[in-house]
Amino acid sequence: MRTLVVSCPDWPVTATGRPPLEPTAVVAGQHVVAASPAARRAGVRPGQRRRQAQSCCPELVVLPRDLGQEARAFEPLVAALEAFGALVAVGEPGWMGIATRGPARYFGGEASLAEAVAAAVASVLPVPGAPLHVGVADGPFAATLAASRGAVVQPGGTAAFLAPFPIEALGVPELADVLRRLGITTLGRLAALDEAVVAARFGAAGARAHRLASGREEGPLAVAHPPRELAVGREFDPPLESLDALGFAARALAEGFCGRLAAAGLSCTLLELEVRVAGRRPVARRWASEGAWSAALVAERLRWQLEALATAPGAAQGEGRGGVAAVRLTPVELGPAQGRQLGLLGRPAACEEQVARVVARVQRLLGPEEVLRPVLVGGRGPGERARLVPAGDPLPSDAGLDAPWPGQVPPLSPAVVPLVPPAVELLDSRGEAVRVDGRGQLSAPPATLSAAGRHPAPVLAWAGPWPVDERWWDAAARRRRARLQVLLPGGEAHLLALEGGRWWVEGSYD
Repeated sequence: MRTLVVSCPDWPVTATGRPPLEPTAVVAGQHVVAASPAARRAGVRPGQRRRQAQSCCPELVVLPRDLGQEARAFEPLVAALEAFGALVAVGEPGWMGIATRGPARYFGGEASLAEAVAAAVASVLPVPGAPLHVGVADGPFAATLAASRGAVVQPGGTAAFLAPFPIEALGVPELADVLRRLGITTLGRLAALDEAVVAARFGAAGARAHRLASGREEGPLAVAHPPRELAVGREFDPPLESLDALGFAARALAEGFCGRLAAAGLSCTLLELEVRVAGRRPVARRWASEGAWSAALVAERLRWQLEALATAPGAAQGEGRGGVAAVRLTPVELGPAQGRQLGLLGRPAACEEQVARVVARVQRLLGPEEVLRPVLVGGRGPGERARLVPAGDPLPSDAGLDAPWPGQVPPLSPAVVPLVPPAVELLDSRGEAVRVDGRGQLSAPPATLSAAGRHPAPVLAWAGPWPVDERWWDAAARRRRARLQVLLPGGEAHLLALEGGRWWVEGSYD
């Protein structure tokens, strides 16, 4: 696809409003991410440490990076490109592109289109005279390199245009380093190799690099479609006080909301419900769902909240009391609609929607805190990994298994975790208690494990220990523990924890 790319080098500096003739650098994490032309002439380069950049240019103005400011400052440039009648693909602030088919015909060719785009975008730059490059080629990758040269590459000439560029132009430093050590220093040399050989040696990353170097893009330009208004709302005059009227209104709003999402090919997993009761300030609540919200489930949640707010006593606090005056449903988290998976003979494979509706009704009767669901969160011990949250509430901020937890119990996790860990005695062959020293070493190999009401059992095998010193900087919350896995006769296995001089059973394996 013929593509026009607009590139603003060192956009983080341009977004700050600093003139190009002033030596300026934007840093993040004590490293330079962008530098003005004046700073570059003084030897400042992206990737340098802050002190090294200041030693190259003592008068350097150092500013922290503000991604929000960069995005806001780039929006007028995107609007200027949208005026040319094409959908705009926006990457990071400082890069955007459009397909030239259509606009190029209107402006009499791609060269004329590039000149018109450059003039229009330059007129809205936050700093007059800031660096701005425009290029046209076959695909976004080639067009980005063409923009660095201010070139309009003719159709079919992309491979020849890319050939002299250094291999680092691929933007994959690890791959470029290996290729350069093999003597493949330019994109042309990489394109001359057999694609199957490159794919066999370097995998998917190498195959993609070979296609880019050969001027063959992977797919069409990913454009950003204009945002759609997916929220639905309604005002009631006079305010609704009847529960039947509230139920009817909830159903109509829910069907309209889900219908609008379905028409856009989207599904919602996090929904915000805002309700305004006459005489009070609006109240907003967010509801999460494991799957996509359906009209019936949205109506159930909506009616529940409408009834709770409409009947809540507020006059005694001077807030005023009245019916529901306005309602608004807003999708917070969206995803593509996946449709519905059917089982044998066209029947639904599961009844998640019915279960969710039943849960919502029970919560309406008993309260949201009375219907809970388990969620896996971060933690070191098995008892810390599970947390109960109200059904329908958003997941906790620490939910998931990706966060690093030094000292975490290795897999597999125990099948049974007692709410109150029972105390046990772990003894060595001499009948003395097994201890763990400051270096994480056992005083002696464990020999027997005994618990209240049970005969001592021999320890057939063990693993560990895994010492953990938690929150050592907080004297009140500090905990020092060591965990040990033991295997007993009959396949019985437990996870033990030593804390405060006593051993406890923290979990049992099935």
